[in-house]
Amino acid sequence: MLPSYVLLDLETTGGNALRDRVTEIAAVRVEDGVEVARWSTLVNPGVYISGFIEQLTGISNALVADAPTFDEVGQHLLQLLDGAVLVAHNVRFDHGFLQNEFARMNVTLRSKTLCTVRLSRLLYPGVKGHGLDAIMLRHGISTASRHRAMGDVQVMQTWLQLVFAEFGTDKVRQHAQTLLQGSAALPPQLDTNVADIPEGPGVYIFYGEGTLPLYVGKSVKLRSRVMSHFQATSREPREMRIAQEIRRIEWVETAGELGALLLEARLVKQHQPLHNRQLRRESSLCAWRLDINPSARPLLTLVRGTELSPQQFGNLYGPYRSKNQAISHLRELADEHGLCLQALGLESGKGRCFAHQIGRCKGVCCGDEAPERHHLRLQIALSADKLRQWPFAGPVGLREHNARTGQADMHVFDQWCHLATVRSDEELVEVLQTRAEVLAFDLDSYRLALKYLLPPGKSGIAVVALNSSSKMGL
Repeated sequence: MLPSYVLLDLETTGGNALRDRVTEIAAVRVEDGVEVARWSTLVNPGVYISGFIEQLTGISNALVADAPTFDEVGQHLLQLLDGAVLVAHNVRFDHGFLQNEFARMNVTLRSKTLCTVRLSRLLYPGVKGHGLDAIMLRHGISTASRHRAMGDVQVMQTWLQLVFAEFGTDKVRQHAQTLLQGSAALPPQLDTNVADIPEGPGVYIFYGEGTLPLYVGKSVKLRSRVMSHFQATSREPREMRIAQEIRRIEWVETAGELGALLLEARLVKQHQPLHNRQLRRESSLCAWRLDINPSARPLLTLVRGTELSPQQFGNLYGPYRSKNQAISHLRELADEHGLCLQALGLESGKGRCFAHQIGRCKGVCCGDEAPERHHLRLQIALSADKLRQWPFAGPVGLREHNARTGQADMHVFDQWCHLATVRSDEELVEVLQTRAEVLAFDLDSYRLALKYLLPPGKSGIAVVALNSSSKMGL
C-alpha cells in the first residue's frame, strides 16, 4: 500500500482528546508489504477509568495500576513511527490523542496519517457502513479481542489483505496516495472531497445531517482554512464538535476578501448556524440621539430599529449591542468628563444632582455651568462614537477583480448598507432600480464600508459612483 506504514489502535478513557487519556497502544509496522515489528502495551492513564469504559474494553483501573505511563513508552512509539505513515481506523481520533499525549512530553508529533475508514469509503462507494464492526460483518472477519488495541489492529490488517486481493496493489496504493495528499485529519464520515475546494478567496459552509449549516466561514485561502478546522480538533473543543457532526462542505468563490466578508456576514444572519458566535443578527442594536437644544431634558434619547437610520447619523452615537451596554458606556463617559447624569437622562430629579454634591458634575443642573458649555463637552466626550454620515451623493460600487480566476464582483453600497454583490450589468441595473429608499442599518456592513470606503482607494479596491445607467466596467 505504502512503502512504510504503522497500523495503530488506541484504547482510551473516553472520547475527548483534550481531557481523556490513553490506556492501551498496539502497533504493527509494515515495510514494502512485510511486517517488521509488532508491539502492544497497557498504559497507566493517571486518571480514573469509568465503569462504562471498563465494560466496553475490559481494561480496568486494577489492570493498568502497574502499567507504564505514556511518558515511559512514548519514545518507543516514536521509534516505531519514524519515517512511516500512521494508519488507523478513524485516524483523526487516534492522532488527536497521540498529539496531546506527546505534547505533555513537550514533543511534537509529525507523522503523516491515513484513515482506513476513508479508504473503505473510496473502495466501496455504494456501501453505507464503514465502521470497524460494519467492515467485519461485510467481509466475514472475526476477533476475540474487539475493543482491545491489538485485536482491532489485527482486524485492520486482515481487511487490508482482503482488499489487496480484491482490488490489486496498484489500485489500493492509488487510493491511499489520494488520501495521503488530502489529510487524515479529515473526519471519516465527510462526503466532500476536500481536494476539490479551491485555494482562493471565498466562503465555506459546513453541513451535518440536515439542511441547516453548522458553521459558515470565510478565507482568502479556502482549502487551507477548511483543513485548519480539522487539524485543530485535538486542541479546540468547538472544532472537535464540528468534526463529529460534519457530513458535507459547500463553498462559494469570490473575487476577493471583501466579497468573502460580505457573503459570510449575510449567510450567518440568514441561517444562524449553531457554531457561529459572531456576525449573528443584531436585533438589539441601539444608539444615542443627541438633542440639538442644549437646554433640552434629557439631552440623549436611546433609539433602535427603524429609528437607527443612516440618514440620521449626524446626531447619532454608537452603535451599542444592547441598552445595558449603551447606558454603561454613557455612565463611564459622564464620570470621566464630569457630565450631569440628570441632564443626560440617567438620573431622575431636579436641582443639584448627587454627582455635583461630591464634585463629579460641573453644575449644569443647578446653574453653575452654562447649558451650551455642557452640551459642547458632551459632544466632545461622545465624539469617538459618532456615527459617520454617508460621504457620497448616492450609491457607490467597490470593484473587486481576481486576476487568477478572472472573476469580477461589484459590491454596491448606499448609506453604509450593502445592497448586493453583482457580476453583470443587468444585475447592477436591477439593484439600482429596486433599492429601498429607507435602508436598514447593519453593523457589519457599516464597519466594512468604513474600512474599504474611507478614504476612497486606500484599500486598493476601486470606488465608483453609481447611477441608473452605470456599468460594471470590468
